[in-house]
Amino acid sequence: MDSGQAAPETKGVTVKLLTTVHLGPEVEGMAGRQLRMRMVTIEPGGIFGPVHDNKDLPGTAYVVQGTITAHRDGVATDYGPGAGWPEDRNTMHWLENRGTVPAVEISVDIVRRW
Repeated sequence: MDSGQAAPETKGVTVKLLTTVHLGPEVEGMAGRQLRMRMVTIEPGGIFGPVHDNKDLPGTAYVVQGTITAHRDGVATDYGPGAGWPEDRNTMHWLENRGTVPAVEISVDIVRRW
C-alpha cells in the first residue's frame, strides 16, 4: 500500500492494557488524566488505522518484536525491535505490519479519564 493512500480501517490488531496511573494525585494540574501503558500486537497484514491524530494524547511507542511501518506526512518509515517514535499533537498517522511475523509495540500515553 502506498504511503499516500488513505489507510483502511483497523484489522488484525490486539490491544492489551498493561497498567495505568491516575496522574491527578501525582502531578499538579493533571487531574482527570492518566498515564497508560498498552501492548499493541499487529498481525502480518494488519492495519492500525484509519489515519488518526494524537491531539490531546501525547505518547511514545517502542517496538519489541517484528517491524511496524508508520505512515506520517506521506512518508512510510519502518521501525524494528529496539526502535520507537514520539506521538504529539502534530502527529497524523496510521500503522501497518508488512512483515511475516506479528509486530508488537509498547505504547505509553497520557489520556483523559472518562
